[in-house]
Order: sequence, then structure tokens, then C-alpha cells
Amino acid sequence: MAAKRICVAAPDTVAVGAVNSAAACRSGTLGAVQHRFPIRVRFYELDPYHHVNHAVYIQYFEAARIELLREAGMTLQGMMDDGVMIVVTDITTRFIRSALGNDELVVETEVLEFKRVTSRWRQRLLRGDEVIVEQELGAAVTNLEGRPIRFPEHMVEMLRPYLVGP
Repeated sequence: MAAKRICVAAPDTVAVGAVNSAAACRSGTLGAVQHRFPIRVRFYELDPYHHVNHAVYIQYFEAARIELLREAGMTLQGMMDDGVMIVVTDITTRFIRSALGNDELVVETEVLEFKRVTSRWRQRLLRGDEVIVEQELGAAVTNLEGRPIRFPEHMVEMLRPYLVGP
């Protein structure tokens, strides 16, 4: 399963493309890009009831956000080389259904807003068309000493295609 981006212009207009084909979204001819990250449940992620352990879902969401950053042109090491870190400040996770061994899942990720120092992200984990877990999180930008700093404008611009809010 390859990662995909979905570019949504209006509720009835959707363009689906491969990971590196979001030029129309970036050019402004279409709306926000919804990042999609596929994952298959592995046996060692299961609890004694043969469901995915609740802590593993957080790892799925983290992996999807890191992949979104990579596809936007950022790496964790590159940000650190620039003296910048994005750190999670809060997470709210809603478990709706259980994922099971060998399930093929997709994490959808989008950015809800940017503020001076913070951003809000929304993620959904799907099995087919069924939403099984939802998560919203806040993140802040800090320097390498952990002190809050303004969100660098170049990073906002790189993430803007994924912004679904105002």
C-alpha cells in the first residue's frame, strides 16, 4: 500500500493522486490535501484479547504525522539542525472500534490551524470506510532547549497544503 494524498476542493469535488502529485493543491486550484498513511496491523501489536493495544494507536498516528512532515519536505533531523522542534502538547483520542491482527488500515491526517506558536491536527484511523479511532492533538514549536518560539513561516508554508481550517 502506497501513501496517498487526497486533495479536496468542495464536498463533491475530489482529486486523488499519488504522494508526489499535489501540485494542484499547492497551486491553489484545489483545497487542502488530506494525507493518507497505510499500515497493516502486526501480531506483536495485539493485546491478550487479540485487539490492537490502545498505546499502539498513538504510535500509528505519530508515524503518519512524521511521514506527512517528510512528504512536506521536513525531517526531524533537519528541523533540529535549524534549531526547531515540534512537540506534542495534548492528545485526545476516541476509540470507536477495535483493530484486529492483519487489518489493513489507513491514517488520515490534516492540520486544523496554525497559531503563533501552536498548531492543531486531526487524525482518523480507518478500516475500509469505517472510522475506528479519532485523534486531535495540539503541538507547539520550541527551540532545542524546549522554549516556545514562533512557528517559522517557511514551515507554515510547507504545511499549508494540509491546512483544512481558516
